[in-house]
Amino acid sequence: MTATLIPPVHAAADRPAHRDSNVLRWLGAYTASMVGDNVYYLALSWAAVQAGTPSQAGLVMAVSAVPRALLMLGGGVVADRFGPRRVVIGSDAVRCAAVLTVAALLFAASPGLWLLALLAVLFGTVDAVFMPAVGALPARVTGRDQLARVQGMRGLAIRFANVVGAPLGGLGVALGGAAAAFGLAGLLIAVSVPLLISVRMRDLPTDVRTDVSTDLPTDVEADGKAGGEADGKADGKAGGEADGKAGPHPMGAAQDTVPRATPWQDLRDGLRYVRGHRVLAPLLVAIALGDLGFVGPLNVGLTLLAEQRGWGASGMGWVLSGFGAGAGVAALLLTVRGRLPHAGRVAAAAILAGSVAIGALAYAPSLVAAVGTALLVGLLAGLSGALCGALLQTQADPAYLGRVSSVAGIVSLGFAPLSMPLSAAAIGWWGTGPVFVTSAAVCGLGGVVVLCFGPLRRAQLPR
Repeated sequence: MTATLIPPVHAAADRPAHRDSNVLRWLGAYTASMVGDNVYYLALSWAAVQAGTPSQAGLVMAVSAVPRALLMLGGGVVADRFGPRRVVIGSDAVRCAAVLTVAALLFAASPGLWLLALLAVLFGTVDAVFMPAVGALPARVTGRDQLARVQGMRGLAIRFANVVGAPLGGLGVALGGAAAAFGLAGLLIAVSVPLLISVRMRDLPTDVRTDVSTDLPTDVEADGKAGGEADGKADGKAGGEADGKAGPHPMGAAQDTVPRATPWQDLRDGLRYVRGHRVLAPLLVAIALGDLGFVGPLNVGLTLLAEQRGWGASGMGWVLSGFGAGAGVAALLLTVRGRLPHAGRVAAAAILAGSVAIGALAYAPSLVAAVGTALLVGLLAGLSGALCGALLQTQADPAYLGRVSSVAGIVSLGFAPLSMPLSAAAIGWWGTGPVFVTSAAVCGLGGVVVLCFGPLRRAQLPR
């Protein structure tokens, strides 16, 4: 149904993603939405602190994680059943309307914490649908051989949003309080809607068949050359053939037409697809281990480390800047190169080396050394994260990408944040050094998983 609104992509099939106006419109929409998100979170935290106690403000900031984690898997089903473009447009429209409504209410009165908590719950609920759809959208906008480059471009957009969003939110608060900041966030999210409407969609590929016995595309060779030359042949026809000519998807997966299965059946089918895939299943385990080991040290752990070393807030800011710069370089590398050979092996090496750097960060003898170590952590973690994301995008059947993205998202956004209070408590008991080393070991297990599973270790990005 989405494909009938905007003609499918044909001519841009061989155009590099960074020169494709269709991809650039998607990137502009994604960037505007991410900047708006950063402004929104700053406005929410400021308004919550002003309206209540610090503990109450913390609850308001955390409450959105509950519906997001509980509903994320269902959000993946929605994205695959109704099409990621439509779901992203609807989600951004709801988010925009909710934020602007709260901005108007704050201009007119002081409703208190209940309104902010309600907004946070609504935002988290919509995010549960929005995030899997965002993960599924790139495969419907460009060819498989460009998905790795798009992953790099997406990483650059995230870094840009992180750098620009907080100052914009602070400017809004300075000029007109939380209401002005909420209004600015709503307007930024609103910018993404017309851009997304103008994005043209590819039809679901009809020439990538799935082997029921293994849940693997048949063009993935058994020796692990996943995403190689055979996938390149499939990409050429991705936007060319009409769905009516091809008939229903061979696995009965959700398309942008009336789905044949119930939502519950779609969810079970998606989980079965992930569990049986020889590349995606271990890849998601590796991503989960990396997130679980990374989130604690680079959030609450870094704050406590800076306090213990006397670096202060400015020193912690420099360390975070080093990390952001390294991650930005990794995203830029993938954007420029488009692909890296031996993606599975390179990802494993980057995970293992990055784990060593995380453990070393707690023992940096000076602030300068800590910034340099953080730069290395950002470079290696950014490279491994971008490669894992690119492999996830290129290995998954586009008809399942919403559900695959939801499985990855529920680990990153549902389980990984739980490591932050555990890290804080562990640092109180044993100190920063042992906790950073333990977290590094958990991250390193992700690299071990990649090396231990042959199809993932030998996985390649499409040419």
